[in-house]
Amino acid sequence: MKKVFVILGQTATGKSNLAVKIALRLCSGPSAQKLGGEIISADSRQVYKSLNIGTGKITAKEMHGIPHHLLDVVNPKKKFSVTEYQKLAEEKIKEIINKNKIPIICGGTGFYIDAITKGIIFLEVPPNWKLRKKLALVDDRLLMLKLQKLDPERAKNIDAKNKVRLIRAIEIAKALGKVPPLKQYSDNNVTNSAIAENVSPYRFIKIGLYLPEDKLKKKIKIRLEKRMKMGMLNEAKKLHEHGLSWKRMEELGLEYRFMALHLQNKISKKEMLDKLNSEIYKYAKRQMTWFKRDKSIKWYDASKPIKIKDIF
Repeated sequence: MKKVFVILGQTATGKSNLAVKIALRLCSGPSAQKLGGEIISADSRQVYKSLNIGTGKITAKEMHGIPHHLLDVVNPKKKFSVTEYQKLAEEKIKEIINKNKIPIICGGTGFYIDAITKGIIFLEVPPNWKLRKKLALVDDRLLMLKLQKLDPERAKNIDAKNKVRLIRAIEIAKALGKVPPLKQYSDNNVTNSAIAENVSPYRFIKIGLYLPEDKLKKKIKIRLEKRMKMGMLNEAKKLHEHGLSWKRMEELGLEYRFMALHLQNKISKKEMLDKLNSEIYKYAKRQMTWFKRDKSIKWYDASKPIKIKDIF
């Protein structure tokens, strides 16, 4: 059974850096001519072109020559589903293995990772425009209460302030009726609901990164300040100038959502930064809630040195 490394965990924990180190280690052993690692991104926003600083996308320099896949694959004006991701990722895994190399999946989007590692099968749930129009008039809090009644499990892991995702989750729950026991949902607006799992042909070695609460908050704050200095707001301005609507930018979530609100003068810069620090931390907590269900993950404290030799 071919092995595939999976580097997952909370935001701001250094997943990309660790994935590159593992790939370089695979290229430097006694069987270097036969082995080597290539990285497949599992980030639901880094698939979009031009969303670089705001998503913390790895740079060419940081890649250290290691091939990276599923970055910059779609225009941000379009919506990208987990089923589309699953298809592309499975193709890349086969392609890398056929080159006698080892795939390394790296990212923090739990549903993307589950779609690959758990062999999830999807049931198409088309948009219900009549329902969407009706729910668009409903307050976020009431939408959350409705979702809690329809699908308590999904309600535990959703962004309660993201109206698009709340509406989509309600739409899926209503379409499926009784919730299947293995049901999951994507965070993307047009994505399907998972209803079953298949046995995978690969052996997944899952490495999880986390940070203690105080260190996580500090790291998020430092990273946000760094991204602001790098020109994150200018990136958002340029995206809008090139045709990305404010509505669509808000749908992209987190950094782009609050930057869009600030650039429309709906919130101040201070409010934007305060909201981002708070919401990114909440997102990191939701990530951990999601990943904790998977008992096959070996966890590492990202605030301490991680010895690559301990992973192999």
